[in-house]
Amino acid sequence: MQYKSIRKEEWDKALEELSESHTIFANVSNDFGQDYELMRPADIIRIIYNKPKPATSLKSFFLPVKENVTSDRKGGKPRIIIGVPNCDIEGICLLDEIYLDKDFNDIFYRKRREETLLISSDCFGIQEHCHCLSYGFKPYSTSNADLAIIHLNELIIFRIITEKGSDFINKIPSATPLDDKEILSAIEKEHLATESLLSTANKGLPDYKTTGKIVAEAKNETWNKYSSHCVSCGACATICPTCTCFLLIDKPGFEKVKQLDACQYPGFERVAGGEDALFELQNRFRNRYMCKYVWKPEKFKSLACTGCGRCIEACIGKINKNELFMEFA
Repeated sequence: MQYKSIRKEEWDKALEELSESHTIFANVSNDFGQDYELMRPADIIRIIYNKPKPATSLKSFFLPVKENVTSDRKGGKPRIIIGVPNCDIEGICLLDEIYLDKDFNDIFYRKRREETLLISSDCFGIQEHCHCLSYGFKPYSTSNADLAIIHLNELIIFRIITEKGSDFINKIPSATPLDDKEILSAIEKEHLATESLLSTANKGLPDYKTTGKIVAEAKNETWNKYSSHCVSCGACATICPTCTCFLLIDKPGFEKVKQLDACQYPGFERVAGGEDALFELQNRFRNRYMCKYVWKPEKFKSLACTGCGRCIEACIGKINKNELFMEFA
């Protein structure tokens, strides 16, 4: 991997200049934790590096909750998104498979992807429910993002991943090649420490393939037990980086509105005649896990769960899917 570095103060200046020609979102602290915010020049010093993870998944930048798919679109500034954890970078791979399919290409999704530069942030440390490593994902990006960013001492270090990322960083004159073995060794040490934390925190959690097997074989008693705490709010699906079900709603004037949906909502599978295969709560509850761990792997190469843990954090019923899987195992 090729690296470049720039002093933190020079990077901040570069971002301030870029904010005139680009729309920049970055991960910052707020009263509730941390999340993406639109960057104004005065906000740049608030950007968080290498601390997992934004409350909002990357999905929200490419699949709005609601959009009119028949209206004209005006061109906007290209976007830069800074501070994306690798669990979200891996999640976008599944969205790309779905929405960039050559036979069912979503032109709005494609335009957003083409106009966005993704700068991943290596995770130094973990949150309580992070479990990316259990599903084979590292807590840092070496593919799929355009660049990866590391803040070490007074330096901002970039790992160059794509040609798009290389073109971007080459336009910043003060960013110079980095081959300092001590710095690269320090980065690797942080990676290993984070992986060790993940391994310890998730000891006993089955891997993705094993989870698919035990989900498919699980008995109704277990589904009934855990679904009894579900309130059908849909938070788990809406916050998930890879859940993308949607409705197309007809509006007057031959307009169509695309609105994100969730399989946990009552009526999700109700048809015009009134039949609803997922009418019972436990069936809706099971459906989500079957979709993620059994059905999606049959159709797509990318995994439908990347171990971000947001569904656990967002659940009003305090349902911990990892506890569920360990009980299944």
